[in-house]
Order: sequence, then C-alpha cells, then structure tokens
Amino acid sequence: MMYWTYQFTTIIIVVFLSKEAQFNYLQKERNSMKIKSLFSLATAAILSMGVASTAVAEDKVLLKLPVWFGTHLTGLGSSPLFFADTVNAASGGSIKVKIYEPGKLVATKEMLESVSNGSVNSGWGTPGYNTGLLGKKAAIFSAVPFGPEAPEFMAWVYYGGGRDLWQKLYDDAGYNVHAVPCSIIAPETSGWFTKEINSPADLDGLRMRFFGLGANVMEKLGVTTSLLGSGDIMPALEKGAIDATEFSMPAIDKLLGFPKLLKHNYYPGWHQPSTMFDLIINGDTWNGMSAAQQATIESACKATMLDGLALGEAIQFDYMKANVESGVTNHYWSDEMLAIFRSSWDEVVAELVAEDPEFGEIYGHLNDFRANYKIWQEWIYLPRPSMQGQ
Repeated sequence: MMYWTYQFTTIIIVVFLSKEAQFNYLQKERNSMKIKSLFSLATAAILSMGVASTAVAEDKVLLKLPVWFGTHLTGLGSSPLFFADTVNAASGGSIKVKIYEPGKLVATKEMLESVSNGSVNSGWGTPGYNTGLLGKKAAIFSAVPFGPEAPEFMAWVYYGGGRDLWQKLYDDAGYNVHAVPCSIIAPETSGWFTKEINSPADLDGLRMRFFGLGANVMEKLGVTTSLLGSGDIMPALEKGAIDATEFSMPAIDKLLGFPKLLKHNYYPGWHQPSTMFDLIINGDTWNGMSAAQQATIESACKATMLDGLALGEAIQFDYMKANVESGVTNHYWSDEMLAIFRSSWDEVVAELVAEDPEFGEIYGHLNDFRANYKIWQEWIYLPRPSMQGQ
C-alpha cells in the first residue's frame, strides 16, 4: 500500500512541473531508487553472510556410538539404529552417528569409563549394567521391581524430577558424561525354566541369569544369579552352567533361541514393568555442541523413546504364538508367588537403603511421585484383561 501511495504522489508532482523540471525530478528519483535497491541488496548480502558464517562456526560432530546390545535384536538393539537414522536425517549433516556393535569399538563393561575419559565420545546402554561403578541405585533408572510402567516412568523422568537425579548419579560419581534418556521398552517376561515353578522351593538352588534389582529378589529365594550378556546365555544353558534365564520380551528371547531349550516361560514382568536406556555423551563433546545440535540429540532421543515402546508393544503376540506352536507353555505367576516376590523385594529395599542412603533418596523420590500418580491412575484407567488367577 505504501508503495502505491508513493507512486501516485510522484505522478501528481510530475504533472504540474515544466518539461525540464519533470526530467530533472524523474532523474533524481531514478538515482534514489538505484541507491535504495543497492542498499537492499547489500543488506541481504550481509544477512546471508551472517547465516553462512553461523553455519561455518557450527563444527560438525561425529558420534562414534558403541552399543550394549546387538542391533539384530529387534525392539532392543534396534533402537540405537532408529536414533542414528533420525539424527543423521534431521541434523542436515551437522551431526553424524555411527553405530558400533558390542565389543567392536570398546568392551561394553568399559563403555562408561571410556566415554568419560574421551576414548570414545558416546555410548548406549542402561545404568543397571553399571551398578559396579555407580552402585545399586543406578538400577532404579533402568527398571524397578513392581515399579512404574512406561507412561508413569516417563512422567517421573521428564516431569517429576527423575532426569535431574539421573544426571546427578553420574556427576556425583565423578563421570564426565551427559546422559540423555533415549529409549524405553514394554515389560519383560520374568523367566524361562525347564520345569514348572509352583513354590519358592522350586527356585531354591537354581542357577539363573538375571538382570538388575530383580536379581536381588531371586537371591533371597535361594537362586544363584549371574549377569550374562545376550550372546553368552545360550552357550551357558547348553553347557549346563545355568539352569534358567530371563532376558527381555518374547520377540527378543526367541531370537536368542531360548524356546529351543526352555519350555516354561513365566509372566508378568514383575521385575521389569518397563525398562529405560540412556545415551551418554562425553561432557566436553556435549558442551562443544551448538544449541541446535544439542536440541537435535534431545529430540531424537524422545522420538526413539516413542518408537521403542510402540515397536515393542506391536510385535510380541506373534512371537508368543510361535513359541506356543514350538511347545512352550506360558505361565502366569500365582498370586502366592507374586506376593512372595513382592515381600522379598520389600526386604531388598530395606537392605539397600541401609547400605546406601542415596539409594533411599532416589527410590523415595520415585515413590513420592508414584503416590501422587496413583490418584490419577486409580480413577482414569479401565481394568485391563489379565491371566491373573486363571
């Protein structure tokens, strides 16, 4: 509108001038317009140079990412692949993530220390595998027996203060890493056995691969537990070094071959109602990233959380049907056995709090959140279908 007002005014002025005056006036206006055009072009060029210099100033980042689980394990090891693809596409080349299978770049048990000292600049796992370095409290950020399912767990981590405690865990232990929650999976099955388990007496004396805080519960019941990597479980079963195992969800367990040797699979996943994983990045690497690069990592991890949960929920039933067809019997723990697991867990908590007050602080923080969450939970959700009591 201002442009046309200006043009109209110019026409009116010119009409009432002599021809010589008209020529001089129009010549002056043309020169003025040229100056304005040159100014506009110069301004655009300066802005473009500013954008270009900003892009140049943002150093490209290569994250060499060793992972704890093989990427062939769909729903578990596949999450880092999803994360890498998302970052590589979304960053426009500013960040590249390259995945390294377990043991290829660094030994999994050395991952945390290697990322902290800068030998590698990132790693993918779950805090529960580093309890030897961080204490048993680290396992709270992986999975809690009779603890929160995925929606409640994410609510606590993202909006209930859990993430601050997560980072504090690493900081207080002196590790130079920035931790980003980066995937979550649905409940896991709670054991593969060669026989039915009807009482604690059937567990007493078994040698069993078991993860996290649930292992403490099983040990209360006379089970000798060990934390074997995924690739070591079947050889240990075949050699008779262990009698039973738990690892993950039916899809992953079948990929590892458990149904070939163990025909009794127990539910529900009382020991891991949901399990979280984290991306750890060397602190200096993280601080050297631009705000845009950091935001890309954070957003990609949230997307990976969604994908990990959705994928895990989507594929289990087909594998459960296939397991049954191959001779596996699915069992739901009796009310009596679940009550025994729960009371044993309460004993474990009391012991761990006595050993490490920081365990009590983190677990207490989570429980305070859960007490409030329960107000919502009890009112809003329909009762779910269950095999309990059948």
